[in-house]
Amino acid sequence: MSRSRNPRRRRSFTRGRSVWKNNDGRPAAQARPLAVIIGMPGAGKTRVGREAAELLGLAFTDADQEIEGRIGLGIPEYFNRNGEAAFRRQEAATVIDLLTHRPGLLSLGGGAPMTESIAQALADYSSQGGKVIYLQADPDEAMERASRAGGRPMLSGDQENRWRDLYARRHPAFMRLSDIHVRTHGSTPSRAARKLAHAIMQESVHVTGEGIEAYDVRIGEDVSNELPAVLGERPVKIALIHTQPVRQHADHARALLRQAHYKVCDICIPDAEAGKTLEVSKGIWEQLAQEGFTRSDAVVGLGGGAATDQAGFIAATWMRGIAYVNCPTSLLAMVDASTGGKTGINLPQGKNLVGSFYTPDGVLADLRALVTLPNDIFVEGLGEVAKSGFIMDQGILELLEEHGAELRAFDGASFLGSPLEPVVAELIKRTVRVKVHHVSADLKEAGLREFLNYGHTLAHAIEQLEHFRWRHGNAVAVGCVYAAELAGILGYLDQKDVDYHRNLLSSLGLPTSWRYGDWDQVLALMHRDKKARGNHLRFVILDRIGHPIHLDDPPLEALEVAFRRIQAA
Repeated sequence: MSRSRNPRRRRSFTRGRSVWKNNDGRPAAQARPLAVIIGMPGAGKTRVGREAAELLGLAFTDADQEIEGRIGLGIPEYFNRNGEAAFRRQEAATVIDLLTHRPGLLSLGGGAPMTESIAQALADYSSQGGKVIYLQADPDEAMERASRAGGRPMLSGDQENRWRDLYARRHPAFMRLSDIHVRTHGSTPSRAARKLAHAIMQESVHVTGEGIEAYDVRIGEDVSNELPAVLGERPVKIALIHTQPVRQHADHARALLRQAHYKVCDICIPDAEAGKTLEVSKGIWEQLAQEGFTRSDAVVGLGGGAATDQAGFIAATWMRGIAYVNCPTSLLAMVDASTGGKTGINLPQGKNLVGSFYTPDGVLADLRALVTLPNDIFVEGLGEVAKSGFIMDQGILELLEEHGAELRAFDGASFLGSPLEPVVAELIKRTVRVKVHHVSADLKEAGLREFLNYGHTLAHAIEQLEHFRWRHGNAVAVGCVYAAELAGILGYLDQKDVDYHRNLLSSLGLPTSWRYGDWDQVLALMHRDKKARGNHLRFVILDRIGHPIHLDDPPLEALEVAFRRIQAA
């Protein structure tokens, strides 16, 4: 079943993250910090940052301590002798140097980001893929810690009023400069350090392209805490659209939104495809009208792929388009439905026949949501993951081969902190990147994006004929085998690659056959596929692994022979 490996590097997964290593096993050299921590005095940047660095096995640098070492004086004494302006010049020179030449984690003094040259350096660092993390502590807790610590020139005098005045000026700048926000309210230093470590190891995939307002797909444990930051301050009311099985995650999102002073309209819809009907959409529109939703408000879609499809459709159609954010809670939704800007609902005549292309403001794929995911729902998502490997990314196929047994035996209760967690995070990131590659060049599916529909021509027919009792990822797995059989019959694909489809998908616990008896019904539904042109059938097939092509009007005999092979398997 195995395929060729890249001989130049190997992947090593460490706790909570993946690291590319050289052939001798040494990590590749890092010339700049992995993350920069900013925040108010007393937020715990040094203590929490140092403990997080220890958890991650990284070096830690406190910019204030580095400055004191370079100037040979304590900062309070330097302030007294030379004044704030001289200190800020020294601070800027030191911080800008550290941002370029110091690996690991770097924490900055509370006022550092307010210096224009440092703010610009942080913006440049962030634009090049660095992470600026705003460590947000409870104001009362932070003021108490800052007061106990002493030695803070900017807090001399009436410390409480000075702290609040600094916060009023600095908080907007910190929000603007940071990529990630970590709230430590009520947390012990150890718990805060774990939160910070998780945030540092978040993965992010940037989505942009013609006709797309750029957004990020964030992947990691507890990324859902970023929901208020992604929404920003513009919306007043939020429609939280979710299903009953993810009530626990909806409760968490609702609490976050209310803490951020949004008015939340809670909308629970039927689970799975039953939630993607015109009747459900109509009910949501009526509720938004009753609540007085305007173009300044927003939608949050939380749940599996059907829930995020419906939420996006509502956002696209309400007042001709309002902002929305997706919080997928299943593997399938994380790698497929929540990303790429396809929104839609089903009709009795077919799946996703009504919809639009409308991109979200952000996607938060929180690995913590997978804890409550049943094994069969997790495994189903691997169908879309494997599809992305077949059409583009051999690294996905290698991971599926190497970890197939663990993935097939997925247990949400033991998932977080297990060796499987970074593997799943890597699979999600790679699959999202495959989707982004196609979407960024072809948002409205005029050509390249159609390759993402590998296996879907038959898959959608299976779902329709099985009255949606088959889950999407399982149908896609069978559809990929069908497409491979068709390509083999017509001479495009070697038999070993056809067999590879079956063997890999079977090893993951996915179905590779479908015993349905009426070929004429299947053919009729495939003619309704959205890739069809008039009465002409159009398939996506492979002429080798990783290289999809379009196949127009294949011989009907070949189509039926391929179908009989997936019946007999």
